[in-house]
Amino acid sequence: MTTDTGEPTLTIDELAARAGVTVRTVRFYGTKGLLPPPVIGPRRVGRYGPDHLARLSLIEELQRQGMTLAAIERYLRALPTGLSAHDLAIHRAVVASWAPEAVESVSREELGRLAGRPLDDGEVERLAAMGVIAPEDDGRFRVDTGLLRLGVELLGMPFSQETLLAARTVLIEHSRAAAAELSRLLREAVSERAPREVRSLSAHMHPLVVEALLTTFQRSLREELRAWLTHHEPEPRA
Repeated sequence: MTTDTGEPTLTIDELAARAGVTVRTVRFYGTKGLLPPPVIGPRRVGRYGPDHLARLSLIEELQRQGMTLAAIERYLRALPTGLSAHDLAIHRAVVASWAPEAVESVSREELGRLAGRPLDDGEVERLAAMGVIAPEDDGRFRVDTGLLRLGVELLGMPFSQETLLAARTVLIEHSRAAAAELSRLLREAVSERAPREVRSLSAHMHPLVVEALLTTFQRSLREELRAWLTHHEPEPRA
């Protein structure tokens, strides 16, 4: 079964596995109104799509930041209606940016649990090449948990490992340059303020700057892809 966009839908067991949570957790979020109800398919089986998965990932990220269910409900209620899975992923990225870097040492079994599914040797090697995980001498792995879900999603993209690594290099170089320039501008703007006020302003500005960068990049990428697709569209037949 597929959605209108051609993307496969998931059973509740598949959704829970992809999100790295239990079926009971999915059902609990549903009863609390945090997760939209599934689409009922043949044989009265509930089906979940990319929007459900993205929303579930956002809920889990909000919980990791220490938000209560009531606060999460208020946060979700304040979001614009009709957000796509991509839009929800941007919100999750902004929320995740508030937290410090989270690196854990896990076993191979725990790595699969965090990834939402078992990983074969080739996938583990690709994640290591992307810098998402690092093998340790005792057979365990150091994992950047903030990047793991993104890395697993990239495994399913039809790009070579060389392309992904080149893209990673481009993103790191340009994001560091943007961060350095923005930091300089903000430091100059608040140089006359008291240190305590500067720290408070910085904490407030951080998520706003991240969201601005994500939104700007999203729009720029969309424009670049649209221009490329327009240029490569086949000529209409006479």
